[in-house]
Amino acid sequence: MLGSSGIFEGVGCLMPGSSQTGLAEKYLVDDLPGAALVGARLNGILQKIEAGETLTSLAQAFLTSGGLNSLLALATGQIDRPAFEEAAARERSTRIQSAKDEADRVAAEQARKAEAIDAAVKARFAAMENDPVLRRKREARELRDRFGIGFIETEHYPRAMRLLKQVASGNRLAPEDVAWLSTEAVDCWTDALQQAWHRLEAEELTKAWEESRDPWDAVNASAHWRKADEPQQALEVTEAALGKAGRSPKPRSALLTTRGGAMRDAGRLTEARTLGLEAHELTPADFRPCTLLGAVSMGLGDLAAGYEWYAKAEALGAERRAIDQDLRALLIRSEPDARDRIRHYLLEQDSERFAWLRNWNHKIAATHRR
Repeated sequence: MLGSSGIFEGVGCLMPGSSQTGLAEKYLVDDLPGAALVGARLNGILQKIEAGETLTSLAQAFLTSGGLNSLLALATGQIDRPAFEEAAARERSTRIQSAKDEADRVAAEQARKAEAIDAAVKARFAAMENDPVLRRKREARELRDRFGIGFIETEHYPRAMRLLKQVASGNRLAPEDVAWLSTEAVDCWTDALQQAWHRLEAEELTKAWEESRDPWDAVNASAHWRKADEPQQALEVTEAALGKAGRSPKPRSALLTTRGGAMRDAGRLTEARTLGLEAHELTPADFRPCTLLGAVSMGLGDLAAGYEWYAKAEALGAERRAIDQDLRALLIRSEPDARDRIRHYLLEQDSERFAWLRNWNHKIAATHRR
């Protein structure tokens, strides 16, 4: 009997509450969660041992199954306290090492499973990458995203995608393809696609000018550079071309006018006006310098001069539709206050001619401007 063995002499009765941890440490089983958990079987056995009660056969079997041989030997009086502490310390060390080994094994197994899952996912994506159908779909989506194109009509899809690939590859479009995009597949003829097309045309025409030194190639290159939103490129090609153009009025005037337009695009309005005036002197019967001077004058705040230049351009043959389009672009680029001044001024000059300005939507204008 434990009570008669003298092993627990002076220990006393069960200590409540936080004493459970001390009890687990006393019997060198503090590494086992159930030792300090009230209500757990091992904790109940420790309480019985501490109280000097005889363990049931079931309790003894429990200790044996848990490998707590030294605790069982102590409880049954087979060993004294010093021998118990030595043996129990070895058992606890073995348990701790075994638990560590098991935790390492579980962690390694989880890592292996995670790697296997990752490898499977990568393999699946690799298979998708190599799937020709999926690859074509992905490439088509990337092309549409690149050029800001959403849904494409089924009847237009094959030709539209072929043309998108052509532009993306840096190859020019045939004139009939450009006409088809701008009239039939208008949803595909986005600003991004137009800019990319203008850039290809500008590059080709710049090369043509460098080879031919024909000023008209430079004029056309400049026009495309401007529409590609690259006015600096237009300035570079026109500067070089003007140095080679000689004094022939028409090509020189055309170069000055398109260079003035690039200056206007770059915000250099005073320089643009100087170029426009020089071009007008060379070809006073050409409406193009007048259109430039109309836009630049209004941009500089000289609305009366701008109005007069636009009127002169129309008198010289400029289409009213083209002038109105130019004015719309000017309004979109202008700050709200300046836009209002231009609208009111033009309506005051000719309310019938500029009736479309009455319905000009400020919010739409501001959206376009952004």
